[in-house]
Amino acid sequence: MNTPASYFDDQYAGAADPWHLGERWYDRRKYALTVAALPRPRYAHAFEPGCSVGVLTELLAARCDRLLATDRTASAVATATRRVGGLDHVTVRRMTVPEQWPEEPGEPFDLVVLSELLYYFDTGTRTRILRASMASLAEGGHLVAVHWNHPVPEHTCTGRAVADQLDGTPGLHRLARYDDPDFTLTVHERGHGPGPALSPARAEGLA
Repeated sequence: MNTPASYFDDQYAGAADPWHLGERWYDRRKYALTVAALPRPRYAHAFEPGCSVGVLTELLAARCDRLLATDRTASAVATATRRVGGLDHVTVRRMTVPEQWPEEPGEPFDLVVLSELLYYFDTGTRTRILRASMASLAEGGHLVAVHWNHPVPEHTCTGRAVADQLDGTPGLHRLARYDDPDFTLTVHERGHGPGPALSPARAEGLA
């Protein structure tokens, strides 16, 4: 069962940043690790569904030529828009995944970031989101996922379970995995070759 939309509406009705994402050291550290884990110094076209109030969006913007960030809740979209205001290469849009997914023919993403998103969905819907992510990723593009590991009534699984599902997704090759007591962070590369994903050191001819 997926977490209902009313849950998010209620959370944002009580506070502009109900999870205090812009305040806590836990989140600042996690976001810094997420951005540091990106294998490339820069991406041409990135997508961040479930962007919430845009704290991670702002950090990703520094590494992307273009960035689309979306959320299902109008209040979150408004806050994220204010946070990244003035950044012409960032677009914040209201969108509900997986029912809605950006369609930009001929312009696949080379980065998709799923942060604190997938555990709100059941296994079947998570699979739909991963398939949509794969379909919109360019060959060699990166799929980054980071999710909380502690049990929460509204969550259908932990970050470790999300990482395991990603590992079992055909066409994705894991480049990195970081298991923290609080969250799990993974980086996967889209590719159909039998070999391992290309690490940053191999990409620069160091290994």
